[in-house]
Parts: sequence; C-alpha cells; structure tokens
Amino acid sequence: MTTEMPFSVAQCLGGDDFLAQTFGQRYHVSRGSSHRVASLLSWDDLNAILTHHRLDAPRLRLAKDGQPLATFTYSSPAVTRRRTVWQRLQPADLHQQLAEGATLVLDAVDELHPGAARVARDLERWLRTAVQINLYASWTSTEGFGVHWDDHDVVVIQLSGSKCWRLYGPTRVAPMHRDVEAPESPPASPVAELVLNSGDVLYLPRGWWHAVSASAGEASLHLTCGLQTSTGADVIAWLSDSLRTHEVVRSDVPRFGSATEQAAFSENLAKLVMSELTSPDLLPRFLAARDATEQARLTPSLPYVSAVPPDPQLWVQLLVTRPALDATPEGNVRLTAGGEEWTFARRVRPMLERLVPGLPQKLGELAESGGLAVSETAQVLSELVSGQIVGVRRAAE
Repeated sequence: MTTEMPFSVAQCLGGDDFLAQTFGQRYHVSRGSSHRVASLLSWDDLNAILTHHRLDAPRLRLAKDGQPLATFTYSSPAVTRRRTVWQRLQPADLHQQLAEGATLVLDAVDELHPGAARVARDLERWLRTAVQINLYASWTSTEGFGVHWDDHDVVVIQLSGSKCWRLYGPTRVAPMHRDVEAPESPPASPVAELVLNSGDVLYLPRGWWHAVSASAGEASLHLTCGLQTSTGADVIAWLSDSLRTHEVVRSDVPRFGSATEQAAFSENLAKLVMSELTSPDLLPRFLAARDATEQARLTPSLPYVSAVPPDPQLWVQLLVTRPALDATPEGNVRLTAGGEEWTFARRVRPMLERLVPGLPQKLGELAESGGLAVSETAQVLSELVSGQIVGVRRAAE
C-alpha cells in the first residue's frame, strides 16, 4: 500500500525548472486528478465557512457580467442586541442568484480554512513572497468578471467541476496597480482556450488578459492564489527609507536658497543615491529586508498568554516562511523574522534549525534535537511566541 504525497503546488508546476523557464514569462498548465486536491477544500468546507462566519462585502461578494451584485439581493441586515449591524446570508436568495449566473467570491480564504492556509504557506516558502488565496464558485457559463487582467501573478487550483479559461496575453509589460497608463485593450481572439478540471493547476503572469466561465449546469469551485509583486518601485521606496540615516536625505530642500545652493544639494543627493543604486549588494539587501519584515500569519497560542510551559507534548510551529539564521560576531545565533531579531546562545541553533522548515513538532523533540533541557527550550519558545512568529498548540494541526 502506497502513501500519497501531500499536495504541492511547487511539485505540480515543476519546481526549479518552472522558476527558471516559466515564472513571470508565460502561462503554464499542470494536469492532475481530482484526488490530489480532495483534501484541500470541499463544498462542505465552504458551507461550513458560510455558516459559522460573519462575512460582509467585499470579503464575501457576488459578481455577474463584470459587475458586483448589490448585497441586498442575497443577504439582509441583522441587528444584534448591542446595536451592531451585519449582513446575514439568505440561502434561498443566494442560491437563486448563483443559479442565474452569479459567481461567489470569498477573499482570503486562507485565513478561514487550514487546507487553504497550508497551500498559502507552501507557496510563500517556495516563492518567498506574500500570498492571498481567494475562492471562486460558479454554476453557469456567465462570466463573473468579463475579460480582465490582474496586477499580480496567480496560481489557480481547480478543486471541483471544470472552468473554461480564455487567455489573450498581455498588452502592457508589467502593468501595476498604481500605473501611469492602462494596458491597451486585448486582441479579439484569445491566444489559448483551456478547460481546467478538478486537480489541474494554472499559472498566469500578471498583466495577462483572461476571461473565465464555468460549464453550464456544472458547479465549479477553484482557488486563486495571488502572489505579491516586488518591483523596481518597491526597491526605490525601500531605498528612500533606508537612506534616512544620511544627513542630506533628512535635510530640508533649499526652497529659498540660491541656485548654487540648490545645485549643491541636488549633487550631494545624486551622489548618495547613485552610490547605492550601483552597489552590487543592493538587491540582496532589499530582498533580505523583505524577508526580515515578513508578517507572520495570525495564530494565537491560547491559553499560553504569558509563557510556554515545559510540556514535552505541546506542538510548536514557526509561523513565518522566510526566517534567517546566522551567527553573530561573538559566535551566538541570531534569528531574524517578522521584523524583529533574537539572539540566543550557540547551543540553541540546532533547535532553531529544526523549526525553520515550518512543520509542527513536539516541544520535547525540539529539546532533544539540540540537547537542551525542556525548560530551556520552553523559555526560548516563550520569547518567539511573544514576538508572534511561533504558535503553540496542545495538539497537532
């Protein structure tokens, strides 16, 4: 009897070969089977989310023919005894709108379901960028959003049913959310027409025009993983902030100075900026700063509000996907993650290295891996829990 490997987007798309030959350049489809995505998120899971969460627009919304539907067409306001108002779904109205061609959209489903959260974490670890996963459900061939493009790369995972994709290609190189020009209209005919079935995975670079519709009469459920971009504009913004240590950057612009004074100010600023822009380690420093300030996914560690108890059976997990471990000049170990740094004795390093892959494991096994006492391991973890980059549970996920 063989054990099926957990679903991996990286493996589906081709790993390092995908990054070298496809990423950011062209679309790619990986064909698969329904059973490989069966454990990710199901229709029953979606029903449970809609039942147990208060999801107001635009977090939860319906769209049809490129336009959002008014919330009153599928929900009604409910007032609590504390006079707060929220929108309660009306299942009969919701079902009618969906049957008549609306698409259901649920943003950031990775914050609501563990299967989607695992996919997001795996993608963040592989692609070293933030990921948000939206869910789309539709029942007819009516297009929810028409022909459109996204300002970020996407990875689409078809969970159930099938979806028809028409791809038109880009009409502007690397379009942005805050751009100076809009892309030209797409060509009349698509460059590719695809049908994604359950288990298939599609990668689409940003800026690619596309239109999506379900097969008539067949319920379709898919996840779209949006990948945060890092552009030259981000490098310039980061550089602007990082140069505030220099006097010329902090100084007032000589608005009322002479032409000579203004020229001297501009020259000094240009020398500093050009020196940084031509530095061979500019991009490594920028990327390291991006990794170091990665925001951890929200995972409280209740009931442990003050310290992690020395219980070998507790389960522990690193919540960030891009931590950095290095040695200090004194020979200690330094962990950088979530916008903070921690320094520990050298003997703690084996335990930290075991945490880095992000898999849940028992506190006692962590202690044993580094030859540490359980109490010392709990003390280290207490610091990381307070920094919100480690989560603690009484049972494994």
